[in-house]
Amino acid sequence: MTAVEADSMRLFVALVPPPEAVSELRAAVDMVRVRHPGLRWTAPDSWHVTLAFLGTVDAATRTCLEDRLARVASRHPPPVLALAGGGRFGDSTLWVGLAGDRRELSALANGVRRAAGKCRIPVEDRPWHGHVTLARAGRRGRGHGSGAESALAGPSAELAAHRGTAWTAEQMHLVRSVIGEGPPHYHDVAAWTLAGRPAARLPKH
Repeated sequence: MTAVEADSMRLFVALVPPPEAVSELRAAVDMVRVRHPGLRWTAPDSWHVTLAFLGTVDAATRTCLEDRLARVASRHPPPVLALAGGGRFGDSTLWVGLAGDRRELSALANGVRRAAGKCRIPVEDRPWHGHVTLARAGRRGRGHGSGAESALAGPSAELAAHRGTAWTAEQMHLVRSVIGEGPPHYHDVAAWTLAGRPAARLPKH
């Protein structure tokens, strides 16, 4: 992802897995992909964990947003995560989930949403589910009727056992999505180090 400048941008906030985690997942996905060529697979260099999608944001609002996101990053510790398990949203989207510090990750996502709200940026009002999007099914691959099975059922089951190596999400990224012909292109607008102190954990008895 490369830095860019513009007046209005289509933005989202995300965590980006390190190259080692991407390579592990890519090896697992490649084995599944050859058996399901009809899906629209995302490129490994675009894989990310979206914390909040923000839509189109103008320059003045972005200044407010960047200030608020810097505060969020200063208050939240870097979660330790692993790419793990396969799943799907209905019959449209295939994803890999996250294991590890999911409570801290959810708190970070909520903090990002609150920051956006304080800058009057509307965000989706639905439960947040951390994941990395891997593929989408075209209309022909979607199940129709009570007896039809989604084209994502097989790859979802095949990825269910995936367990990647743990990694620490040290930075939070504000990312621009550029839409045109073909898949979207992503560019970093800003990034902040997650610098909060981890909450004290009670000893186990």
